[in-house]
Amino acid sequence: MDSVIASPSVRALALAKGIEIEALARELGRTTIGREDVEGGGSGSGSGAPQASGGPDPAVTAYWEVDHAAYGPVTEEPMSRFALVAAANLSAAHVAIPQVTHHDRAEVTAIEALRKRLKPEAQARGVKLTALAFQVMALARALREFPRFNASLSPDGKRLILKDYVHIGVAVDTAHGLMVPVIRDADKKRLWQIAAEIADLAGRAQARKLGPEEMGGASMSVTSLGGIGGIGFTPIVNPPEVAILGITRVETVTVWEGETPRPVDMVPLDLSYDHRVINGADAARFLRYLGGLIADPRRLMV
Repeated sequence: MDSVIASPSVRALALAKGIEIEALARELGRTTIGREDVEGGGSGSGSGAPQASGGPDPAVTAYWEVDHAAYGPVTEEPMSRFALVAAANLSAAHVAIPQVTHHDRAEVTAIEALRKRLKPEAQARGVKLTALAFQVMALARALREFPRFNASLSPDGKRLILKDYVHIGVAVDTAHGLMVPVIRDADKKRLWQIAAEIADLAGRAQARKLGPEEMGGASMSVTSLGGIGGIGFTPIVNPPEVAILGITRVETVTVWEGETPRPVDMVPLDLSYDHRVINGADAARFLRYLGGLIADPRRLMV
């Protein structure tokens, strides 16, 4: 069979379940495979990769089978369908992508001063102006400057698809799981538009009122834990994207100017990327450029 039509999410689910899309298509006598075909199982023909000693074959089971009740009292709660799909996609991404994370930080003194100065206007507009709005603007500008980060690999991994649009996915922590609505054409929007869209998308994500057309198609995603805490983490690349930006809580860092120490507020930046597409030097340059935009938000207002 020359080709099989299947969406990236279906291919990711098949990879997590150890099912070869082409073999399943031949078995079913079809050229189009949907999620229900993969969830139905097929013959389960996997990669044949050896399993680690004492661990499960991921093509057969999702986790180790242990009688936990033998060690003490336990209770059970079912995983939601949303969580099961997300788990399959994350597992597939972790297996398929040779991922590296580069860590850096950016000064936020100017952003915080600007947010304070714009607070009366934000209140008049009815918009909550967060640091994330500036970070999304900076990320959109950086993706235009570094087009390789605004790309995806073809399904066969032999071609790089460069995108002439910049859509930013913004991860939202909800009671029913992580959702990533997308800000379309973020590079063409001004600060107030982006701030308003972040608030709107996050609110509707919490209320489960997002439409399918508002998810997917992102050039790159950003996931921020700044409101919770942490000094850094390793976000998992969300295919078909080739990179993801993680942000954690602002910290005060001592910067030395000659022999004079100066306390500076810095935001940690964690860039995970697909090493098949992006090398370490480019990742370092990308994050330094992004950090420079965050440190000097006047460049974003031009």
